[in-house]
Amino acid sequence: MSALHPAALTEAALLADCEIRRTRRSGPGGQHRNKVETAIVITHRPTGITVDASERRSQEENRRVAVFRMRIQLALAFRQPRPSGQGQGPSPLWQSRSGGGKIAVNSEHDDFPTLLAEALDAVTDRDFDMRAAAADLVCTPSQLTKFLQQEPRALALVNKTRESRGMHKLK
Repeated sequence: MSALHPAALTEAALLADCEIRRTRRSGPGGQHRNKVETAIVITHRPTGITVDASERRSQEENRRVAVFRMRIQLALAFRQPRPSGQGQGPSPLWQSRSGGGKIAVNSEHDDFPTLLAEALDAVTDRDFDMRAAAADLVCTPSQLTKFLQQEPRALALVNKTRESRGMHKLK
């Protein structure tokens, strides 16, 4: 079995590879925002990816938002080859979120970054052939495209590579 994608790690395992800084941010929010270190900046040491969150009043809420953003960034930036061989289908998480060819997950749900990483890995492994990637993930190509549309940067990443290979853009 291959190692988990960094976007799929537990929060504790992910944060073990990260540096976390607490800081103050300026802007609207009054005295509370200016006096308390509620902003969170997380840097993933292995990749150098940095994210922050400062829009909430609570440090804990900002930490949760920053961890989610880190997972999205890792899903977008880090590719992990999928296991090859007979009988290698989608992960149990993917299977639990797809049925009848549809992928049911909100882009703000904690499972979304892990699923996004799996979808992008499948698309990359299949040389950006959406039909083949969708077959691997046991969904329809249109559902896979709709899933990627939930994160515009993912769709832009796929489209950029498809265009560079002379393939049509996904809409």
